[in-house]
Amino acid sequence: MNERIVLDLTKCEDCRECTVKCGYFYGQHGDDADHGIQTLKERATFAIVCRRCENPGCVASCPYHALERQSDGTIKRFNLRCVSCKLCTQGCPFGTIYPEMVGFYVTPCDYCIDESTGKPPCVSGCVKDAISYREVDSNENDMHIIDEHFAVIAPKWEKENV
Repeated sequence: MNERIVLDLTKCEDCRECTVKCGYFYGQHGDDADHGIQTLKERATFAIVCRRCENPGCVASCPYHALERQSDGTIKRFNLRCVSCKLCTQGCPFGTIYPEMVGFYVTPCDYCIDESTGKPPCVSGCVKDAISYREVDSNENDMHIIDEHFAVIAPKWEKENV
């Protein structure tokens, strides 16, 4: 097992304003308003919370073709096409695309892979303890491994077969 950034969406959703400090080199603009954590929240939400509609309203509502439904049903946002009009947030019938998630300026998360300090700065900066850096067991309750550097804790929405 390797260590990953773990985002607990159940804790994160209770926060009114994110105060996380991001270590992404190109994301430092003085006001710290552009956190790589927003990118992680977007990825987590699309992977875990999204309802995977057959004909997604969010995709249809985007005049810039910035959202595409992937073969597994998840939605992918193309940041260079997105102008942050937020029409996708209105087009989602389930309200799973949050307006703060689709910002115009996006600071990606590079997981602070090249940092020699140990834990990424976002871990110690989260006042809700929603972010951790640890080894992950895929058998943990509500744990979802997104990629080799990122995992999410959240109840996954599953479509009921009626």
